[in-house]
Formats: sequence, structure tokens, C-alpha cells
Amino acid sequence: MDVRECLRRYGLRPVGADIDEIRALLSDHTARERRAQGEGDTELMRLCCFQLFNSGDIDDVLLVWSAKQASFDAACSIDIEFLPGHGLDATKAYLSASRAPAAAAALERLRELEADGEFEGFSVEERSASYDRYYGD
Repeated sequence: MDVRECLRRYGLRPVGADIDEIRALLSDHTARERRAQGEGDTELMRLCCFQLFNSGDIDDVLLVWSAKQASFDAACSIDIEFLPGHGLDATKAYLSASRAPAAAAALERLRELEADGEFEGFSVEERSASYDRYYGD
């Protein structure tokens, strides 16, 4: 499946079982990209992360972080802003409470960027609208 097919099948705001399929698709391409840079489709991974961002499920934070960490190309393709789909404060609280080793790294990166002003004025709704325009073109 490529970006066009994923958009056609699931749209930008998937619901129900489609979200599980997107998680599986993202996990598959993350594993491929970890095996060899370029083996996973990082543009498709980016779209999947945006779709999960739109779903707002806090439990997807570490899945998105894992995808972002799969390779250099994935890190460049997947925006850090896709982590806080449930809001920045809620995401930091979730990561703080998580025992997953990756949670500490994700939290540290969010805090660094926040201290640098990267999240100043961050709004889930505005970020979503921005990517709606990006994928709508």
C-alpha cells in the first residue's frame, strides 16, 4: 500500500477497526525501515502517524515515537508534533508515567523542544488543519 491508497482507504480521520489496520501498517513499515533504511515507506509512515495523531489515542505515542526512531530518513519524515495528538501536557504526563524505556527518550526530546520554543502556541486542532491542507493538495 502506498500513500494514495492509504488516503483513499482510510482518509485523514480513520475510526474503528481502520485505526488498528493503520497501527499494523505503521508497525510493519517501521520494522522494515529498522532492518534497512529505505525498505520501509517513510512517506506512508508519516501519513500513518498523522492519522494516529488525528485519532487522539494517547496509547499511540510510543508507536509514533518508534516509527520516528526507525532510521535517519524516518526521523526526518515524521514530525515530532505527531506525538501529542492528545495534547502536549497529556502526552508528557503519559510518557512520565510509562515504564517503557523509549518513553523517557521521547519525553526528554519533547521537553528539549518545548524549552527551545518549538511547541509555543501548539494546538492539536491547528496542527491537524495544517496537515489536512498538506494532504489535501
